[in-house]
Amino acid sequence: MNRLPTAGDRILVVGDIVTDVVAVLDAPLLAGSDTAARITVTGGGAGANTAAWLASRGAPVTLCGVVGADATGEARLSELIGAGVDLAVREAAEATTGSIVVLAERSERTFVTDRGANLLLSEADVSGAIAGVPDLVHVHVSGYPLLDDRSRAAGRHALALALRKGMTTSVDAASAGPLRLAGGAAFLSWVRGCHVLFANVDEAEALLGEASSVAPADELAARVATAVAGGAHDPIVVVKLGRDGAVAATAAGLVVSVPAVHAETVDPTGAGDAFAAGFLMSWRAGGDLTEALQDGAQLGALATATVGARPPVLY
Repeated sequence: MNRLPTAGDRILVVGDIVTDVVAVLDAPLLAGSDTAARITVTGGGAGANTAAWLASRGAPVTLCGVVGADATGEARLSELIGAGVDLAVREAAEATTGSIVVLAERSERTFVTDRGANLLLSEADVSGAIAGVPDLVHVHVSGYPLLDDRSRAAGRHALALALRKGMTTSVDAASAGPLRLAGGAAFLSWVRGCHVLFANVDEAEALLGEASSVAPADELAARVATAVAGGAHDPIVVVKLGRDGAVAATAAGLVVSVPAVHAETVDPTGAGDAFAAGFLMSWRAGGDLTEALQDGAQLGALATATVGARPPVLY
């Protein structure tokens, strides 16, 4: 990673802040019985994770979100400040800080979620964050606010306001199950015109309304790019392939792929959040698609070798 942001090249991340209770399973989960695991309590939330990974590589970054006015929320904010993330975060007295139970195996993870105060994210929170960051050039929206109708307006407002102000934008598709519940076509309509959209294969299939596609990843990426096109720019869709690397495609027909970076997988939680951070930092600093994918893969690999979803410096 040798492409560094220039002074004032600040990214605003809009997304969740939670406590992750991560159980790294020693064996497949035994339903109705006991399964040995290593259990860690860490900071999490897709938005907060991406912001922390950006900050770990020296990118100026501000996080917009909501936590509860509780001790857990204070702990999560202290971690982020210590990691170098600037905060535009509201503490809500009427809700508790979100939390997630993560059941992690070597290549898969399952989430049990309570989004808590994250559901209170509002258009006013977003407007205040954007207005309060004069050196802002890019807005990244985690898919989770968009996937729940209680926070969707805030996520859509972040993208619309950023585009009106001439900023670049990106979105992470977040999770295949909620995408299918919300509807892939609806989600694409909410993010149409964004500059970069991140998804894994399951999420790309969900966006296209396909339960189990046999199409190659480059074709999936190209079809999603065509579906999300709607601005003056040519959108980039990145499909993450885990051990098979990643592929990016544009609506204009450019396709680029890179192999995975080898790492001993300990916990895959947060790997996609880290990938987005590596890609965005490189792309915003002038790297081409190959370089941006490589930097994303490198940071994603580091995340898989770490227990929890944040850079290891936090722990």
